[in-house]
Amino acid sequence: MVFVGGRVFSGQGRPPEQAAVAVQGGRIVAVGSDDDVRALVGPSTEVVGIDGGLLTPGFQDAHVHPVYGGTQMSQCDLHDIVTSDESVAAVAGYAAANPDLPWVLGGGWSMEAFPGGTPTKELLDAVVPDRPVFLPNRDGHSGWVNSAALAVAGITRDTPEPGDGRIERNSEGEPTGCLHEGAMALVSHLVPPPTDADYDRALDVAQQYLFSLGITGWQDAIVGEVNGRPDNLQAYMRGDADGRLKARVVGALWWDRARGLEQVPEHVTRRREGTGTRFRATSIKIMQDGVAENFTGAMTSPYLDACGCQTANAGLSFVDPAVLREAVVALDAEGFQVHFHVIGDRAAREALDSIEAARKANGMNDLRHHLAHIQVIHPDDIPRFAALAVGANMQPLWACHEPQMDELTIPYLGEPRWRWQYPFGALERAGARLVGGSDWSVSSPDVLWGSHVAVTRRPPPDGDDHSAKEPFLPEQAITLESALTAYTQGSAWVNHLDDVAGTVEVGKYADLTLLDRDPFAGDPNDIGTTKVAQTFIEGERVFAR
Repeated sequence: MVFVGGRVFSGQGRPPEQAAVAVQGGRIVAVGSDDDVRALVGPSTEVVGIDGGLLTPGFQDAHVHPVYGGTQMSQCDLHDIVTSDESVAAVAGYAAANPDLPWVLGGGWSMEAFPGGTPTKELLDAVVPDRPVFLPNRDGHSGWVNSAALAVAGITRDTPEPGDGRIERNSEGEPTGCLHEGAMALVSHLVPPPTDADYDRALDVAQQYLFSLGITGWQDAIVGEVNGRPDNLQAYMRGDADGRLKARVVGALWWDRARGLEQVPEHVTRRREGTGTRFRATSIKIMQDGVAENFTGAMTSPYLDACGCQTANAGLSFVDPAVLREAVVALDAEGFQVHFHVIGDRAAREALDSIEAARKANGMNDLRHHLAHIQVIHPDDIPRFAALAVGANMQPLWACHEPQMDELTIPYLGEPRWRWQYPFGALERAGARLVGGSDWSVSSPDVLWGSHVAVTRRPPPDGDDHSAKEPFLPEQAITLESALTAYTQGSAWVNHLDDVAGTVEVGKYADLTLLDRDPFAGDPNDIGTTKVAQTFIEGERVFAR
């Protein structure tokens, strides 16, 4: 196969260049001029015209939940719904279409669709009064339930708050139908678990969806049993063994925050069991805090209330910082990469402190620990990413003015803390390595949408023209070269795949993405209109629009 007649983005931080690419035996064998590459064409060569588009390395998503996303796609999927009335109507329609299901399951509702970001049981009771409903929101940090689900779980005004979560209550102390963080487990552990066939189908659906967005590899940010969801490790191993898994995947094994260092040898065993051809369970996921919108993101100072006054709540550190340091030192010594969820500046500092402790105890290494989400980073901690060789795993789609940011985040963070959000530009200027991810199914895995926001700090063109909208902290914008490099070379680096993928170079696997237009050639406000035309893994076409 040869790609000719257009420009190529190498994935190395440089602007695209006029070039052609030849592929043989699943590898890139030549990168040069059209004439040079056309000279290699034989009778069995497929010639692919770039034709005004752009050829890039296959994108990699460094923080994503495909099996969970694929499961939600086949249930009551609320991800594309933006109002309360539409959400309720969708639940009613799904329940009516599936009258024999014992539970109504799915999720993806938007916090901004409901007053205060918290839907109520009464909304669900009106349309599904006869069986339990459990619907996590887009970010997976809150669950919406009806009265039947609360009854099945035995949740009443007398139910104590779990240590790692919160039950939303009214002024009389009655549960209102919204469960935050660890409180979701009070219901989720009762949900009928998906079968092996359900998980296999979910992985297949998710993989094809990610291929349609040019994504050829990823890091699954939760591999394990969490909040009652069954372990997804074997779904990957089955897909790897029978050849259905074509993407290159790293699995981040879930660290149970209710337990301690006794997990380390267990994860050593799971890593050995979870190593295949396309899948490797070589990372450990530690969720250090929650999210800002429900006040569980761990901050260095307390949140404000609706009146702008300081509260007593500075969020939750899910793992005690002293235990976290011991755990990361031990995991680092065993050769695990550590993948942290951090939203608040205190959580980020605790994660960086734990990596610093590992560096002091074990010396520098190439394990490529990384902090995902990096929403609020204290300015004092920006230089520590480069100093400790820590990847800055960004989800750029969130770094813009939209209702959740403007109504549920900025007012409760206050000055100056809200200005410390998503500091991609500051991290890059300080020498940090940027890594691209999406957190799908929390938000769209569309790399062009994420890159659009990273460059413009405005929402992507999701049917509306946002070009005149005020950019969100524009000093933190990065170039398109930097954004796409984060999703190619950067994510390949964090997945320890940069020796075989992530750039367009001779000898690398022909994991390639062909775009329908060159986003470098037009107005930055049009970046998000770019679509993936074709996706290739080792020269095999796995998607064509």
